Amino acid sequence: MNRKTEAAAEPRASAWGDFLRKEDGTVLFFAVCMMLVMLMLAGMGVDIMRFETVRNELQQTADRAALASASITQELDPDDLVTDYFAKAGIEDKLSSVQVTTGLNFRTVRVEARADTNPIFLNLYGKRAVDEIEARALSVAEQRITNVEIVMVLDVSGSMSGTKLANLKTSAKEFVNTVINADGEGRISIAIVPYNGQVNMGQDLQNLFVNRIGDHNVSNVNCFDLPASVYSGLGMSLTTELPVTGHVDTYSSTSYTSSYVSTSNSNATPNANNRWCPVSTRNVILPPTNNIATLESHINNLESVGATSINAGMKWGMALMDPGSRPIISAMVANGKTPSNFLGRPYEYVDDESMKVIVLMTDGEHFPEERLNDGYRTENSDIYRANDGLYSMFDDSKVDSRNSTRLCNSRPFWVPHLGAWHSRAWNGTSPSSSACYVPSTSTSGATRQRWDQLWATVRMTWVAWQFYARPNGNSSSAYYNAMDMFRTKTEVSDMNSQLQGVCSRARAAEVIVYGIAFEAPTNGAAQIEACATTTSHYFNATGLEIQSAFRAIASNISQLRLTQ
Repeated sequence: MNRKTEAAAEPRASAWGDFLRKEDGTVLFFAVCMMLVMLMLAGMGVDIMRFETVRNELQQTADRAALASASITQELDPDDLVTDYFAKAGIEDKLSSVQVTTGLNFRTVRVEARADTNPIFLNLYGKRAVDEIEARALSVAEQRITNVEIVMVLDVSGSMSGTKLANLKTSAKEFVNTVINADGEGRISIAIVPYNGQVNMGQDLQNLFVNRIGDHNVSNVNCFDLPASVYSGLGMSLTTELPVTGHVDTYSSTSYTSSYVSTSNSNATPNANNRWCPVSTRNVILPPTNNIATLESHINNLESVGATSINAGMKWGMALMDPGSRPIISAMVANGKTPSNFLGRPYEYVDDESMKVIVLMTDGEHFPEERLNDGYRTENSDIYRANDGLYSMFDDSKVDSRNSTRLCNSRPFWVPHLGAWHSRAWNGTSPSSSACYVPSTSTSGATRQRWDQLWATVRMTWVAWQFYARPNGNSSSAYYNAMDMFRTKTEVSDMNSQLQGVCSRARAAEVIVYGIAFEAPTNGAAQIEACATTTSHYFNATGLEIQSAFRAIASNISQLRLTQ
């Protein structure tokens, strides 16, 4: 290469170096810029992670607080409970609002929370800087029961007369209105079981039980003498053999005299109020319904009469909500006594979408129940009635067995109004003193009475005294033996045990039992308190306090169900 060529090449090499030197600066600048972008992105990631951490804490706290406060099983104020959850999490200042909506069978709790996360990096970007990112949380929990079955078991015994019954009616009607009006979906049913010495089911319901024993067929007298065995369960099978309560006055006393007392005498005729199942179209079971007018009318028509058998009332109350009683409800729907949308009830005890509630109320205590013994219901007696209304009784122990055709030494018929033994039944005229007992004709002109026919006309004590004590020398032992032969008493201790057995099984089945002792004596109040689900489900009321008790019960009927 000549000098001229070498001289020409030198400027080009210098330019290339200058170029390289200039490119190094550009790369460095580019690298710095990329690093800044990466730092910014990392910073944004940190800010977003901080935002998510705060948001998750808010949401989780809101969820827990909403769920807990929506539960009516706890007694704290829902607002206070939500606040307490946020305070314990150290974020009480982030709670923005709590909204609680409560109805009869539901409670909804809506919790909102907000928190500013104060970003570290996003607020560095000049005019587009983000000074705050707000984290928000929303949680809603609702407790609601789709199906509610309520049975009101109400004492209508004689001691409830006057002001007490009036206060009960007012309170029960308000309860019905509160419960039904709060049910926008028509899912709440209410049945009413009035009770005194027995429970009168009404003819339609009693007819469903196909194995009735000793049915006297007296209109509007539809009670059963419940066997002790039925108290071992909650249901009531339609095929169980159940003795019909006799239309009989077993309680009223008589005149214990050596003389005859006419059947028209007040000491002989039955006292309607002392029959264990008084005639009534009012004090009868009302099957489940949600018709307010029907419920109010039934409550208005209740009347006070009779003794007190809380055990029987509670048993029938539980029978109406036992799943085994679906055939009863189906029949009531078919008869138009229960709305068709309640077909398929009672629901299973374990059904999460249903709740069963008993409201058990009394103003008294158990009174020993009296019931007819087998053989003295509708069977034939040995007592005969003449057309003039006078009676005589055959006693085969008085028959002289030496002659089977004509027994002139036999005087087997006791005639109370004559105070003497005769050879034949009274038929309107007295036989001669020489007349003989002839088996084939001895009752001519007199009609043999069934026991239910006799009980419809005279009280039990009159029969025991006039036919058993007087012919035996006015024997008190003969009288009491006859009474024991006719009827059996269920002692108070047994009735208490039967009641508590049903209550215990109801609680085990998660039936909610509210108990109201309304001016009740100590023993009665103790039985009701022991029956209630907890002491907080028991009310001891006096006067108008019964209204407050029913109001409290209405406001507490609910069950938790999470909806969001």
